[in-house]
Amino acid sequence: MAERIIPSPNTLVKYDNPILVTKHPQTAPVEDGPKKSTLTGSDLKRETDEILNTILPPREWEEDGQQWRQSVSTTPATRLDVVNLQEQLDMRLQQRQARETGICPIRRELYTQCFDELIRQVTINCAERGLLLLRVRDEMKMTIEAFQALYCSSVAFGMRKALQAEQGKSDLFQAVEILKNEKQDLEQQITELKQRAEQADRRAAETRLAEERKHTEEIAFLKKANQQLKAQLEGIITPKK
Repeated sequence: MAERIIPSPNTLVKYDNPILVTKHPQTAPVEDGPKKSTLTGSDLKRETDEILNTILPPREWEEDGQQWRQSVSTTPATRLDVVNLQEQLDMRLQQRQARETGICPIRRELYTQCFDELIRQVTINCAERGLLLLRVRDEMKMTIEAFQALYCSSVAFGMRKALQAEQGKSDLFQAVEILKNEKQDLEQQITELKQRAEQADRRAAETRLAEERKHTEEIAFLKKANQQLKAQLEGIITPKK
């Protein structure tokens, strides 16, 4: 059994009362004679109805095993209908809390319904003007869809760049930690080298002092030995009385 689908009545487009669809066997039309080149009033109305149903297709749904169809109204609109349409638009914008600025799907949906209703009203009076408005509507839809595709592509591109930036930030943080560890190692090596240098300086100073002391002692010893030898030599040279 087909799913029960009932179209929502909350639309600004004016529809006729739904009718029960009955299936009859199609019979071939009988041609009485050559077709006339001119169209009668009923033919013009039928052509206008076909154009209107092409622009705004009828809504169909199934309920309790019965097929229902609801076509747009073919009644010409009056000035009061246009005023009521504006009031209905303002009221539904307020009821559904549509945003006045920025991107708002609710506002776009209601204005689309309002434009479809205007196309219906214009098509009844002038089918050519209605078809031209249909082209305008379709062009607007394609433009909006193009902007939506561009927006989605831009969002995806931004997300990729954000993820790449986060990944790059993580890599930079890791590099910073590695450099910090290397800095600590180098600072520790510098400290150790400074300690070694200080120890080498102390050992060099101690060695120099020891050598200077030894040199001083050797000089003193040599001076003393020289004096003794000089005294002995003078004792030998000097004649005894």
